[in-house]
Amino acid sequence: MAESRGTFVGVSSHGQLRYSTNGTAWTSTPSGTPSALHAVTYGNGRFVAVGNEGALVMSKDGVNWSSLNSRTDQRLRGITFGSGIFVTVGYAGTILTSRDGVRWKRRHSGTELRLQGVAYGNGTFVAVGWDGLILWSREGSKWKRCESGTSEHLRRVAFANTLPAINVLETGLTNFNPNFYRINSL
Repeated sequence: MAESRGTFVGVSSHGQLRYSTNGTAWTSTPSGTPSALHAVTYGNGRFVAVGNEGALVMSKDGVNWSSLNSRTDQRLRGITFGSGIFVTVGYAGTILTSRDGVRWKRRHSGTELRLQGVAYGNGTFVAVGWDGLILWSREGSKWKRCESGTSEHLRRVAFANTLPAINVLETGLTNFNPNFYRINSL
């Protein structure tokens, strides 16, 4: 879910998005793609949502959406905005970045593993994925691997009190403190 100026936007299956101006009453709106959407964020004056088959859609108001060319057919699973940059991640180690949310550039992740989530906080982008994969980047273009100490599939990442917290398969939040202290001290 993403929010800007009192408009909340959430993703749904079959290319649908939902928006609300009060967080209680929600309205469905078409996105311009038939693909399932998995994540949405807000930055640089626009909402951007991503999903299956490289689906990437954009809206300035959260109501009217247009489809964009992501230049990939990989499933995109997570998106974030930080430090003036959108970052989306997906299957086969896919990482794409954009300053404007319209023109996207593929970045080298160094992996073919599935990436599931990405977040920005404390001046760092962190992406997580299958087999305990954690990648991090200060600027979004060059990514480094960080040992997680697990081979579990990592699903989501979010920042809390400047440290990332990771969701391992829906079992709850686990904080891998030693690795993240190392990341934040680089």
